[in-house]
This record gives sequence, structure tokens and C-alpha cells, in this order.
Amino acid sequence: MTAEVQLRSTLVCPHCGHQATETMPTDACLYFYDCLGCGRMLKPKYGDCCVFCSYADVPCPPIQVDGKACCG
Repeated sequence: MTAEVQLRSTLVCPHCGHQATETMPTDACLYFYDCLGCGRMLKPKYGDCCVFCSYADVPCPPIQVDGKACCG
């Protein structure tokens, strides 16, 4: 049995704590994200493939499926 991939994830800004629920892309990674609270641009932490893997409650779809990064 395979778990269903979740496409909605809540990003939490590490600078101001603002939370925004976004739909994750399935065909590309989201490397930059402008916080809707403070306006700062978020980038993935070192070793993470995208902002969802760094700052959200659900990792990106490729990580959910097979544990491999969405960007090479």
C-alpha cells in the first residue's frame, strides 16, 4: 500500500513566524519563496532541495514518494 502524496503544505517563516498554506509543484522545485508576512526571501537550508523541505510541515512530493530530492 502506497501513501497518497500530499500537495498542500504550510510554510512557516523562520524570521517572523508567518504561516502560509501553499500547493507544492509536482514538476519543479520551489527554491525561492517570498514570505507574505515580512517580505523576506526564503531559500532552502543547506542540504535541503527546496523551501518546503526546509520550512514546511510536509516535504515536497519527490521526497514523500522516494526520498530523493526534487532538484539535482
